[in-house]
Amino acid sequence: MRTATVERNTKETRISVTVDLDGTGVYDVSTGIGFLDHMLEQLSRHSLIDLTVKAEGDLHIDFHHTTEDSGIAIGEAVTKALGERKGIARYGSAYAPMDETLTRVALDASNRPYLIWKVNFRRDKIGDMDTELFKEWFQAFAQAAGLTLHVETLYGENSHHMIESAFKGLARALRQAVEIDPRKADAVPSTKGVLGGSL
Repeated sequence: MRTATVERNTKETRISVTVDLDGTGVYDVSTGIGFLDHMLEQLSRHSLIDLTVKAEGDLHIDFHHTTEDSGIAIGEAVTKALGERKGIARYGSAYAPMDETLTRVALDASNRPYLIWKVNFRRDKIGDMDTELFKEWFQAFAQAAGLTLHVETLYGENSHHMIESAFKGLARALRQAVEIDPRKADAVPSTKGVLGGSL
């Protein structure tokens, strides 16, 4: 069972996350930020990773801490569930179209975190949420999950569509990368025999 639970408690946020990498895309998400909830639900549904997120944060200040810390906690849960990363496909990629928008996501579950973010929003906010916070979430998630993650909106106009296609692209790429390859289910997918560190 590739499942994990992570608790993250700070003076700014209190977050509990549970993931099941071999789930069916069942989710129960409550962060206090409606649009972020919607995106995390998309992540779960399209990756088939079962996801429970319960977060309480200092939303009276702004959405930054809750957004970033939820990315950290979900990423930590994914890392914990992956364990030694034996048998995983490791790489994943997806093109995610949404109306006028097309986003490309490619990732390597290498345990060597790095984010390339090429998403330029036309608006500063989606509802009450600052669009700049989405980069913070992806950065936090990539770092904690140990992903080399490239996200690029190739074209698009509507900011809602742009971020939703980014999350859906991440979901589909992540689904590929964490899948077990039955031909090498007992081996770490690296010539080094371990993922992380140098090339």
